[in-house]
Amino acid sequence: MQQVQKKELPERISWARSVIFAAAFFLISAILIGQLPGYVYLKMTAASIEGLQQGLFGLAVTCLAGFFIVLTIVSLFDPKPIVPPAIFSFFGVVLSIVGLGLTGWSYFNGQYFPTADTSLWPLLGGKFLWFRPQAIDLLMLGLAILTVGLAMLFYSVLAFRERNNADRRDLGTTPLIRGMIIAASLMVVLFLVAYSMVNDHGLALKLVGGNTKNLDAGLRWVNLGVGIFLGAAIYLTTAALALRLHYLMRPSRQRTMPSLYAVGTIGLAQIGAICLVLAIALYPLIGWLHTVPILGDYFTLCARKTDIPGSCTFTQQAGYLIDTIVTSTSFVIVMGAVIAWKTNRNLVVVGSAVTIATIAAMTLLIHTAPDQLLVSLIFCAGMLILAVILTSVGRREFAVVGENNLGCLGQWLILGTCLFVYLGSFAFFSMAPGSWEPETAPNIPFTPGTLISAPASGAETVVTQTDALTMLIVMGILAAIQFYFLARNRYKV
Repeated sequence: MQQVQKKELPERISWARSVIFAAAFFLISAILIGQLPGYVYLKMTAASIEGLQQGLFGLAVTCLAGFFIVLTIVSLFDPKPIVPPAIFSFFGVVLSIVGLGLTGWSYFNGQYFPTADTSLWPLLGGKFLWFRPQAIDLLMLGLAILTVGLAMLFYSVLAFRERNNADRRDLGTTPLIRGMIIAASLMVVLFLVAYSMVNDHGLALKLVGGNTKNLDAGLRWVNLGVGIFLGAAIYLTTAALALRLHYLMRPSRQRTMPSLYAVGTIGLAQIGAICLVLAIALYPLIGWLHTVPILGDYFTLCARKTDIPGSCTFTQQAGYLIDTIVTSTSFVIVMGAVIAWKTNRNLVVVGSAVTIATIAAMTLLIHTAPDQLLVSLIFCAGMLILAVILTSVGRREFAVVGENNLGCLGQWLILGTCLFVYLGSFAFFSMAPGSWEPETAPNIPFTPGTLISAPASGAETVVTQTDALTMLIVMGILAAIQFYFLARNRYKV
């Protein structure tokens, strides 16, 4: 009897999975096309380019740290690995100790280098070579080194386990991964509620007995406690993301490893190298550009001719040009991901997860100032949770597959879920304090401190507003209800 082989049916992706992918794409597009170009423009056209140099160092360290983590994964789990796990275990221990030591030392003894009193081979009016005070953030550098070291340890342990276990299945979102996500999410939610009731500056002032002169010391201790609590949530989420991404790529490493390697080498490594070179050569570059006929006056603006390049910054025309380049490049990348969804989904899913994780780390490492650290920890944890959810539905074998046609009810469920997620994201990012402006201008009022308010300046009265948190909770509950029925009904695209 002649047997007819059945033709494999294409995957019927559900609308529930599509909404999660859409939320991830929305975050990536909003940051890369909207927020990042605006951030670069503001730092370029500010009164001083010191902030631009700090930002470039932050971008460089974040991207290069991500590249080293990707290199670790590729070296250990390539179909034909050539580097033994013991080497990464050794370097992981060393980097973790160095990173932890540098983080602790810089937090209590001086976060930035050089200081105003530093004088090491000064050039062009700088304190260390041509670098101005606070050019290099040692706390940011320590956190990046610590994270790379922990990643090397984590993946080397997984590599040792795979040597004795031939199982290469995608285990999906295991109970361990779910437990880490739930624990981290609960920690973030509990902290948000506590933060709305207790203002960090108000608590810091109480710790120092109401002495405003010691407010910075009190704020340092408050940030230390918050950093330990939210840092645990961040590393729990990072471990869940790393383990889920490991399981996601394991069954088809011959197809996924090239995608991860491309994201690391073409994306993270190149961007990190460019930002690092620009950060190091920023002051000599603007000093040379100022001397170029026509272009110098068009792209640069110097306040004092006796202090070049120290008093120089970029004009709005230069800011518009770089803004256009960054926006266009980001737009091409995002549109390329949309086009490549059907032909190379591995690249899109892996690249999206790595991109969100990089954006989360970038948000934290660039905003490590005492008055910005607390909120940057919240933003970092929230974006990492989204990255884990993305990887959880990124593989079809362990995801809900669409079965039913989308009717009127389904359309309303999709519209409602997307609307609530959209409004909730505005509420979430509106929790940034005034020190973040104009980088992140709040859309919804949020002034924490219903129990312990912020210290008043002069005769002004601080008005506590928790509208952003209230809206975030309400939108989150409504989105969860809508998404539950959307996933339950298994609507297919």
